[in-house]
Amino acid sequence: MLLRPRLDDHRVIGKYTGKIIIGVGLLMVIPLVTSIIFGEWDTVLDFVISIALCMIFGFGTQILCRTDRDLNWSHGLVVASGSWVVATILGAMPHWLSGHEGSYLDAMFDVMSGYTTTGLYLLQDLDHIAHGLNMWRHLLTYAGGQGIVVIALTFLFKGTAGAYKLYVGEGKDERLLPNVVHTARAIWLVSLTWLVIGTALLAITGMALGQEPVRALLHGLWVFMGAWSTGGFAPQSYNTLWYHSLSYEVVSIVIFIAGSFNFALHWAVWTGKRKEILKNVETVSFAITLSLTVLIATFALAKAGVYPDAMSLFRKAFYQLASGHTTTGFSTIYARAFVTQWGPIGLVATTIAMAIGASACSTGGGIKGIRMGVMFKAFIQDIRKAVSPERAIVSAKFHHVRDVFLDDGLVRTTMTITIAYLSLYGLTAIVGTLCGYDFLQSAFEGVSAASNTGLSCGVTSPTMPDVMKALYIAAMWLGRLEFMSVFALGGYFVTMVRGR
Repeated sequence: MLLRPRLDDHRVIGKYTGKIIIGVGLLMVIPLVTSIIFGEWDTVLDFVISIALCMIFGFGTQILCRTDRDLNWSHGLVVASGSWVVATILGAMPHWLSGHEGSYLDAMFDVMSGYTTTGLYLLQDLDHIAHGLNMWRHLLTYAGGQGIVVIALTFLFKGTAGAYKLYVGEGKDERLLPNVVHTARAIWLVSLTWLVIGTALLAITGMALGQEPVRALLHGLWVFMGAWSTGGFAPQSYNTLWYHSLSYEVVSIVIFIAGSFNFALHWAVWTGKRKEILKNVETVSFAITLSLTVLIATFALAKAGVYPDAMSLFRKAFYQLASGHTTTGFSTIYARAFVTQWGPIGLVATTIAMAIGASACSTGGGIKGIRMGVMFKAFIQDIRKAVSPERAIVSAKFHHVRDVFLDDGLVRTTMTITIAYLSLYGLTAIVGTLCGYDFLQSAFEGVSAASNTGLSCGVTSPTMPDVMKALYIAAMWLGRLEFMSVFALGGYFVTMVRGR
């Protein structure tokens, strides 16, 4: 029997959703200050309006939903998924007010893409937008990579038992420290340290390329945010191709590969366990699958004679495949080059890399390396069982910060999430085909959206059908939160209607 949520349940969900939206409003202060510094007064007004709306919603729900009750599991999942929807609706306001979006749906598309660290966008005339709006775009990816719930846990929550439910609801389950609020702060400590180092390296590289110091600093900060969060937003419409610099590419590769790793791995290295990099199942899985997809793409490109020499060939193939596999979405080729130059094999290799994605509990999306490792270990275990004596006890384990033994529950959960991703990939490909696009290109673009990657072969544009825009928004949301909390939100609405 389905139980209808009580008024107190609505209050708990409203209270904590409001806290998260207050965090979104506070985040807008950074682009607001940026606009003031550069004298962009129209953009200042855009952010003042947007901040006011976030605060009205956030504090309004705090007043209306007063309760001392803590979150349970279902509350945490509903708040995590529902707050992302509200944050997208309100966070889209600066985009829409800027006049660079064709519709509010387009603005919501770009904001969901930012929060989910996808990197696809519909914003028009990117090369001439205000500094404040550009700061907001990249701040979305940086904050979204850590998680907007993690932001709220860091600054707005006390260490309640219910805080962990929110943390898990956002697709994370690693506890770097015993207290989940301390874990959230540890994540930010790692991220902010990388922010200082990465921005400095990119800014110095930009100045060496001839950029003015202020411009080099802004580009360094924004490209770092796009790289570390594996978000893929860049300040220019030509993405990282705009820089035409091997050194810029190398620095960005280091940052986005590091950003794609599990925060637990970062914390292990941070605390002196450096051998974890070589032993962890996710880094091993990533090295193998990246090498295989790069080899496939390189072979196809070499056979087609697309690039004039081996260095150019490897440079282009490795950058796009590493960007796709880490779900970053940075690109040093034109979007249509995936179709006109890379051909079907290159498209398929990149699609596979995006579908697999990065590490669990990182800034990346996709099926994740740990699930690939678990499925491979389970496959080998089944083979060993088949060839072993009937009474033999066959066990398997993998290393992820610690040794973990395989059990049926872990394998079943892994397969459930993997099947969910594959189903979502298939749905986006089929809908794209029904809307008139080539199937392979639809699959590439759909996987890019659902795995939160952001590479594009030219399908994503302001002129694509609204049904595809809405589907991609849903796919980005589902992929980033790894389905369960979104399913919980759907179940919550069902119980409101059909519960007793």
